[in-house]
Amino acid sequence: MGDIAMPAAAPQHLRALEHANRVRLARAELKRQIAAGTAGVAETVLDLPWEVESMSISELLMSQRRWGRARCRRLLLSIGIPENKRIGTMTERQRVALAALMTAKGTGADRERELALVAV
Repeated sequence: MGDIAMPAAAPQHLRALEHANRVRLARAELKRQIAAGTAGVAETVLDLPWEVESMSISELLMSQRRWGRARCRRLLLSIGIPENKRIGTMTERQRVALAALMTAKGTGADRERELALVAV
């Protein structure tokens, strides 16, 4: 009796709880991948996987290393997107603009060092 399968006629609150747990676990895995650098924010925003549709854009941005609330605000203000905007409600134009900005600026520490050296 290892795995207990939820019957199809399970009460609505149990199905909702099961769905919420699936979303939470999928988002946690995605955030780990972004923090490790194996997944990118630009690709995630363009591909729009199911687990990020109801996620706020600032939550996704802050899963990157060295990204906090102030940095997220600055970036999102530059393209006119509120930080609490849900990714699934972003227009195609907004998603493309954000992805282009993330790709152009680079998100890694190496890119940050390159920009600092150029500024000197």
